Amino acid sequence: MAALTVFDRLALHPFLADLPAGWLRQLAPLARPVLRHAGYRLFREGGAANHFWLLSSGAVALDFPVPGRGDIVLERIEAGGVVGWSWLQAPYRWTLGAVVADECQAVEFDAPRVRRLMADDPDLGKELTRRLFAVLADRLHASRVRIAELYAYPSSQPGYSGSASGDVETPGMGKR
Repeated sequence: MAALTVFDRLALHPFLADLPAGWLRQLAPLARPVLRHAGYRLFREGGAANHFWLLSSGAVALDFPVPGRGDIVLERIEAGGVVGWSWLQAPYRWTLGAVVADECQAVEFDAPRVRRLMADDPDLGKELTRRLFAVLADRLHASRVRIAELYAYPSSQPGYSGSASGDVETPGMGKR
């Protein structure tokens, strides 16, 4: 069986699967298939955002450096997901870090070339921006859910000893 072309990989990925073939043909030369092993760092916060990835398999952990605690994982992106959107907005610097959690196969895009293509073909640019905005909205919602869970069940968090007001909630007894 022949290996999949970049065009084939794009056509099969959920993020781009329903794009017209003409647009996929324009995007294919701007991308390449990659295999990354667990532990490989894709990028660090503050670095130049010159690539983005469509994951076909494996997983990538998005992390954030916290003084005294190191890099903490904020989210895990699985196969079928998109890694990176900082390449779309100046100053084109990563706002998080990303490390491969489980060996992954992906399509890696040359972001500056994709930005040029988007400028040259405004309809394609609008569609890619709309799709990335949907990814961003999903991630924002997931973050809000995690924050709500953190505050809804604070006693399950390490080091928690009461509410911000100093009240202590006892199960079945309310605040005292």
